[in-house]
Amino acid sequence: MYLISLYFDKKTNQRIQQYMNQLAKKTGNTAMIDGQVPPHITISAFETKQEDEVIERFKRTALELQSGTIQWVSVGTFLPSVLYIAPVLNEYLHTLSEQIYDSIANMEDMTIRPCYRPLQWMPHTTIGKKLSREEMLMAFQMMQNQFGVFSGKAVKIGLAKTNPYRDLVVVDW
Repeated sequence: MYLISLYFDKKTNQRIQQYMNQLAKKTGNTAMIDGQVPPHITISAFETKQEDEVIERFKRTALELQSGTIQWVSVGTFLPSVLYIAPVLNEYLHTLSEQIYDSIANMEDMTIRPCYRPLQWMPHTTIGKKLSREEMLMAFQMMQNQFGVFSGKAVKIGLAKTNPYRDLVVVDW
């Protein structure tokens, strides 16, 4: 599988990483820490056998994109085991979603995961995954006490391959 994800400025990364660290400490679940998952928002997830073509299309598209502001406003869950913080789906994020989708959707042998298509995508920043029911309750309670609305800036975009995870291309804005 391939992922296209946004990455953030230093201050935003520190805040989100603090949430991840606090969640791990509170619950004992270190899946995000052990996996060295950086703070991010995944814009697209897909399968293809045409890696070289995807890399070229991504590079061309990424150069047309730009940095933008994101505001995280809520805490949510993907049941049964994921806790995330949710940004507002603003014009910046919606436009990125459409541009990324349009750049790869017409490729032969392309399968884009349905929940990462424009108007089907729910942007989120995962702060805990593989949480048990008890861990989920502890983590959510922690976030009730810790979370406050905040804004940050997307400063780079990357194309990565999973299993094992490796960055293929990262473009700084």
